[in-house]
Amino acid sequence: MNQTALYPLRFAPLYQYRLWGGRRLANWLTAPLPGTGPIGEAWLLSDRDAQPSRVIDGPLEGRTIAQLMADSPEAILGKLARRFRRFPLLLKFLDAHEMLSVQVHPGSDNADLIPVGETGKTEAWIVLEADAASRVYVGLQPGVSLADLRALSERTVDSCLASFTPRAGQGIFIEAGTVHALGGGVVVFEVQQNSDVTFRLYDWDRIDPETGRPRALQVAQALACIDPGQGPVHPIAPAEATGGSIRREKLFDSPHFRVWRLQTHSPFSVGAVDEPRVLVCLDGTGNIEYDGADFAIARGDVILLPAAVGACRFRPQGEVTLLEIAVPDLP
Repeated sequence: MNQTALYPLRFAPLYQYRLWGGRRLANWLTAPLPGTGPIGEAWLLSDRDAQPSRVIDGPLEGRTIAQLMADSPEAILGKLARRFRRFPLLLKFLDAHEMLSVQVHPGSDNADLIPVGETGKTEAWIVLEADAASRVYVGLQPGVSLADLRALSERTVDSCLASFTPRAGQGIFIEAGTVHALGGGVVVFEVQQNSDVTFRLYDWDRIDPETGRPRALQVAQALACIDPGQGPVHPIAPAEATGGSIRREKLFDSPHFRVWRLQTHSPFSVGAVDEPRVLVCLDGTGNIEYDGADFAIARGDVILLPAAVGACRFRPQGEVTLLEIAVPDLP
């Protein structure tokens, strides 16, 4: 494969059973949910060894992101290819019908806790749906100690963890080392470093119906990652810049990812020269114009614009809401 073969790449979602999940991801994705049980996650773009995303249309249909990265890393990542062996982000939808475990992810300063081939895990959520009973736990109440967290229980969760009722549209940034959970009927989009390292601190005394046993906890590892002085974490206030008919909000700007939310009914530019961008459609439909062809995108779709594709014109069909995601080029 050479660089000229690349084009805007659309991927099939990878559904994941989670005991805390529901069936609401059927409202966001056209691919039918498997079975009748709880589906907690849809992996939208995954370069994980066990479950890589597959292209679903065009000449590269059936190829995985892992295969494309192995064949043409510079064409996919451009100037980022020197830094990453695999695509550096993992993108998901989460349907947290019940509460996720209270958990924490390691950062790069916890290298002894990170398996070979993995990285630290900073992530962020954008709330898509929330019920009256939905809850987000993120950060610690003032004065909470590691001893308090070691003895965490349903009775002490609210006195130890900071929390709030989420609203659709909110952005929540979760730095590695931050204690967090969410649930009670909330659907979010998640962007994270391409890592699958999670340490459970408390799991609400649940029994997994598939195994008949509680899920394993990793309390010692979780405590080793936590800064007890982290304090509460609040929804972010996006930086908004409205130009002409387009509303552009910068939701997250971290060393690991940048995310903009774009809302408009008028054509606009997406992508960038010599670096990859990912588009996620949250509402509406439209077409990406590239090399004389149109590439359709609709609600729930994720499209990777490889670095070799560069900047493109996006033409909405009515009002559209898109996320555009970039990986910063750091020294």
